Amino acid sequence: MKKINRIFSFMMISVLLIGVLSACSSSKNEAEGSPSSAVTGKGTGDAGKAAEAAKGGSIVVIVPQDPDYLDPHLAVAAGTSEMMFNVYEGLLKPNEKGEVYPAIAESYEISKDGLTYTFKLRQGVKFHNGNPLTAQDVKYSYDRLAGKDTGKPLQPAFAGIDSITTPDDHTVVIKLKENNASFLTSLIAAVIPKNYQDSNKKPIGTGPFKFVEYVPGQRLVLEKNPDYYVKDVPKLDKVEFRIIPDQEAALLALKSGEADIFPRIGTEKLDELGDDFKSVSAPQNLVQLMTFNIARKPFNNLKVRQAINYAIDKDEIINGVALGKGTKLGSNMSPIMSKYYEAGLEDTYKTNLDKAKSLLAEAGYKDGFSTTLTVPSNYKFHVDTAQVIVQQLAKVGIKVKIVPVEWAVWLSQVYQGRDYDMTIIGLDGKLDPNDILNKYVSDSKNNFFNFSDPAYDKVLKEGLKEIDPEKRAALYKEAQKILTNDAAAVYIMDPNLNVALKKNIEGYKQYPLYVQDISTLYLSK
Repeated sequence: MKKINRIFSFMMISVLLIGVLSACSSSKNEAEGSPSSAVTGKGTGDAGKAAEAAKGGSIVVIVPQDPDYLDPHLAVAAGTSEMMFNVYEGLLKPNEKGEVYPAIAESYEISKDGLTYTFKLRQGVKFHNGNPLTAQDVKYSYDRLAGKDTGKPLQPAFAGIDSITTPDDHTVVIKLKENNASFLTSLIAAVIPKNYQDSNKKPIGTGPFKFVEYVPGQRLVLEKNPDYYVKDVPKLDKVEFRIIPDQEAALLALKSGEADIFPRIGTEKLDELGDDFKSVSAPQNLVQLMTFNIARKPFNNLKVRQAINYAIDKDEIINGVALGKGTKLGSNMSPIMSKYYEAGLEDTYKTNLDKAKSLLAEAGYKDGFSTTLTVPSNYKFHVDTAQVIVQQLAKVGIKVKIVPVEWAVWLSQVYQGRDYDMTIIGLDGKLDPNDILNKYVSDSKNNFFNFSDPAYDKVLKEGLKEIDPEKRAALYKEAQKILTNDAAAVYIMDPNLNVALKKNIEGYKQYPLYVQDISTLYLSK
């Protein structure tokens, strides 16, 4: 789970290409989506302009939060992957369409039964310490994620691995215990050097940029990887991610020339930019929601949760907080996931104060009740949303006190400790619908909602094994309906991603994932 920022604090989701896994016959995938072709895709510039790029230079990118871990296998915060996307790579890599393509792998085959994945590694890939990448590094990394030594998988998708073998230095064979239709997309997970124990202090990956330094509360600095296996990538020499939680301070840094890119800039601040800047704005694969601690009264009562949904006016929030730049949601899925998205759920709980009061009375709360709403203070978008919701719930007798907390406190208290009444957060998108929805499974370790429904668990389990694409899509649509009918949360919107850039920056790409891809950027002459 990962999260967030003004215009959004969130972590995000994504369109996906999982068709490969749906094949019943052996499939082979290679060059079409190679890294060399992917970096010349659409952005603020184009391939023609790329020829006019001035090589070198450095930029400063504003981010609102510190990384939680530099070790990619331990990190859960979306803001971490936003930066470290440029340092680490896996066997596969996502592009701006949410498709996966070979990265450190050159090609792969999937057996007819969907249980065996064979990868041929790309020649000439080096780690940032200069050592060549081999199949043993992949085995070590993915065995670590699977918890082979500890018995505790670091990522759920890897728990289903039966074995990883390395017939030679450039071949990796992964065998699964049972069919997993979402497994392929999990292989974007980072590969690190075999037996390397210092990832949280000095990260070493194979990506286009190398780690230089991290100063908590100030900056994370990366420099060009001269040995990157894609020719002429990256073009920039250096990038600094400047940690500025406050939106006003961030805007001042951009306008004064201290920073060059301001991702997730508030919509209302776009009008304050001068002629030296340009901007892009588009829907992102992210779900902003207000969640309940369903294990705590009164939120363990379905009628209370439904009443709150009826009391919330999502249109007012979208127009007032996002200035209209947001897509209303009804469950934990963005329309960007078009194949799996269940349309119409956004109208399930149309604002109806009389209905809300009636449900509260039926639940034994005729006069309402008092509660708290914990919000990460560094995400103004969520704080502003909370202020609107407090006013809306007051109309049905629910008195809400906003409790702002620092991001680290939110992670430890709310996400990990599940000690809260209600909270507002953004859930980032993934490359597979199972990875978006599995956090609601009863025994999921990131089920901080404490949601539990046997029917939901059954549908998710079936969706994970179903290889027929149409049947699989139908299962995930059914899962969304269950979340909506159970009022598992108040699903508010997928807010647009606004990015402000200096005019001389070209090649910027927007992803349906919570990442900043610096490898495609260049400074125009």
